[in-house]
Amino acid sequence: MSIAVELGNRIRFYRKQKHLSQEELAELCDFHPTYIGQLERGEKNATLESVNKLSRGLGISLDELLKDIDTINSSSENIALEVYHKLMKLPKKDQERIASIIFEIIELLQTSK
Repeated sequence: MSIAVELGNRIRFYRKQKHLSQEELAELCDFHPTYIGQLERGEKNATLESVNKLSRGLGISLDELLKDIDTINSSSENIALEVYHKLMKLPKKDQERIASIIFEIIELLQTSK
């Protein structure tokens, strides 16, 4: 997974967590809404200045937005990361249902040891 795609996923995650539309985030950052969509899909590479504006618009630190982003390519075999990205594309209700199932499975596995 490329850094642009990972950054886009993170932008989308934090935007949704803050209950912002792409248009609202674009306004906070002084960007065009189309640009936010392109970033979220990993179609555009953001400049450092743009990433800084995004972190401010999202109300998070630049460090939080970029934390461990340089390890993405080396973690291509990381199943948890792959599951995370697939989950992020689902509606929140589906995410909650799947998370509940996963937690139950983990609990069963831990108690059967």
